[in-house]
Amino acid sequence: MKNPISRKVEYYKTLDAKDKRSFWIDGLLNNAIYIILVIFLIYTATQNSRLLSWAALANLINLVAANLPMALGIGGCIILTGTDLSAGRIVGLSAGLSAALLQGASAANKYFEGLGEPGLAMVVLVLLVAMVVGGIVGLANGFFVARFQLHPFIVTLATQLIVYGGCLIFYNSNGNNGQPISGLSQVFRSFVTGSILPPIFGQTIPNYVLYAIVVFILMWFIWNKTTFGKNMFAVGSNPEAANVSGVNVFMTTTLVHTLAGITYGYAGFIEAARISSNVSNTGQNYESDAIAACVIGGVSFVGGTGTVGGVLLGVVLLRVIYVCLTYLAVDQNMQYIIKGAIILLACSIDMRKYLARK
Repeated sequence: MKNPISRKVEYYKTLDAKDKRSFWIDGLLNNAIYIILVIFLIYTATQNSRLLSWAALANLINLVAANLPMALGIGGCIILTGTDLSAGRIVGLSAGLSAALLQGASAANKYFEGLGEPGLAMVVLVLLVAMVVGGIVGLANGFFVARFQLHPFIVTLATQLIVYGGCLIFYNSNGNNGQPISGLSQVFRSFVTGSILPPIFGQTIPNYVLYAIVVFILMWFIWNKTTFGKNMFAVGSNPEAANVSGVNVFMTTTLVHTLAGITYGYAGFIEAARISSNVSNTGQNYESDAIAACVIGGVSFVGGTGTVGGVLLGVVLLRVIYVCLTYLAVDQNMQYIIKGAIILLACSIDMRKYLARK
């Protein structure tokens, strides 16, 4: 069987001069965002040589590892032609809960006074709790989307507000009065940000990078090698046809959102240790970065299209942009404008490809 590149070469040879020009123009437009990113990366490297250092590469890997699980979760929702606006708030709630349960015994402003110094078993238990909390919210999202045919935008907007309200109540209860939750135990921090690997080129690779690799492999297996993954793409492509062919659309939709919630809970657990001092606004707007990464990586809002590798590529490219903006000392307020423009451009290119196929 010929590979896609060979087929495109043969197809190109059959075109006349006019169609060949259109072929190149379409190719440039469809890949415009990648071309712009490469030019931007080269420009940044010429302005700040530190971008090409091992320290910058290690920082990029760490950022990708922290953001990848959440993007993989939200990618499944996009494959179903939906989205998830509650993702960032679920991360924030899970982070706050994880931090409160895993404070050291001598921490100031201890949230749960009765808890002593947590051990490794407690850390693993809290990880499971965080994932269950995220999964419950995801289950609620999936249920209302599937059972009442509500648009995921509306459902997850509602749960975003509900979760954020719960998060505010949590931070203001038990005598905490909205203060940051910090003073995390050494065991917790070592489990997440410590390293079992020796330094590579003088740079420490934290444990959560290894965990992200495991999550990536698991999600690749789920998307590509399980009946659930095949059903997810079938429902995303055409729910009516999937239903006729015997796919349980209700169950598939519910499970996709539940799995997404589990990844958010995991991401919140990791984020709690990464930032050390957790506040009620932790996770704010995280979903916008995850959605942008998915679209950049080829997960289409028209449904049924996307790969785990593409999500990884999207996360890497988006993080490269943010790192470049930092090295260029771009104002933080301007960065929001640039982020919005990237999302708009990526979605426009995605829709253009879809309309061209039609």
